[in-house]
Amino acid sequence: MPSDRLEALKSLVSQKPDDLFARYGLAMEYAKTGDWESALAEFRTLLERNPDYVAAYYQGGQALERLNRLEEAGGMYRQGIEAATRTGNLHARGEMQAALDVLGV
Repeated sequence: MPSDRLEALKSLVSQKPDDLFARYGLAMEYAKTGDWESALAEFRTLLERNPDYVAAYYQGGQALERLNRLEEAGGMYRQGIEAATRTGNLHARGEMQAALDVLGV
């Protein structure tokens, strides 16, 4: 079943590369399967297309932490804090600040 979902999301994103919700879903599905590099690539593509998609910063930071790329994770969280501040998403800003504080970089 999970591979069916992954394949369906990959197909949807290939047909509609600007569908940010589908791309986020694909990134999350990669993360769910433990394919952190692919998840990170999708989060980064998503953020290139929409730098205000705040959830992608948090999840991208989580992926980077799983890959033990802690300095990069800290940078992703900092960018996310800026985006969350810019968009008025105080909850997400707080979550990323907490993740950054725990990371300690």
